[in-house]
Amino acid sequence: MTDDKKKLIAAGAAIGSAAVAAALLYANKRRKKSEEAKKPAIPSGEAPETD
Repeated sequence: MTDDKKKLIAAGAAIGSAAVAAALLYANKRRKKSEEAKKPAIPSGEAPETD
């Protein structure tokens, strides 16, 4: 394999791994937002019950 091909493969791997990392960060952000939306509000004046 020539040096040019090795450089292209390395560049492609770097771009691919960056894309995967960005997709994971985006999915994690969306998951956190949906979890926050599911939490019910505590009625005012009442202490939250803990176990």
